[in-house]
Amino acid sequence: MATLENASKPKDSQINQAHALTYWNTIPATANGMLGDMLRQYPQISRIDLRGSLNFLAKIRRTNTSSGGTLLDRGADCGAGIGRVTAGFLSKVCQVIDVVEPIEKFAKVAREMMLTGDGKVGEVYVTGLQDWIPNAKYDIIWNQWCLGHLTDDELKHYLVRCKAALEDGGWIVVKENMSTDIEGQDILDEEDSSATRTNEKFQALFKEVGLLMVKTELQTGFPKKLLPVRCYALQSV
Repeated sequence: MATLENASKPKDSQINQAHALTYWNTIPATANGMLGDMLRQYPQISRIDLRGSLNFLAKIRRTNTSSGGTLLDRGADCGAGIGRVTAGFLSKVCQVIDVVEPIEKFAKVAREMMLTGDGKVGEVYVTGLQDWIPNAKYDIIWNQWCLGHLTDDELKHYLVRCKAALEDGGWIVVKENMSTDIEGQDILDEEDSSATRTNEKFQALFKEVGLLMVKTELQTGFPKKLLPVRCYALQSV
């Protein structure tokens, strides 16, 4: 429960990653678990989301004539859960996808995709993003519905590491819910201990760490009752 003392603190400073891990370990390793009430109420959400991501990537690839229509060599699915984005989207555009996911039972499902699917899953890192140190070079590092578990400082350090791991012309993509707070503040979700940031906060953080925003757009087709979702394509300055 929120207290008067906590109400005056920045929302990101109230993130408790131990609490978040405890919460996510209670969630089943299924598509329903990953998207929760969204998928139960709106079963079309995952399909619309994946199609929107594919279209967004196609738009930013048009700005890089060298990438053409060929498969990207290597991508990373960060905060991957059970690999919904890897299976439904990244596997269609990358030759190999590394998976970063702190919950072991979710990562296990991604490993099984490597064994039973088309073999596109590469390394599986069972770790939080705040602790992940990339040891490969990536054409795309995809972050979706996960960065709210990092404090602002952790997010900045994480983005710096990701920036150093990009191939020339590569992208960091961030796809996250947007705060709709009437006072323009971030929103704290006490259930899973995450912060939903404003568009202005995200753009300020990107600028601080020397990332150029080459494109941003809102996901379309989601029910109006849900928080808006925005995609950002970022490259090293």
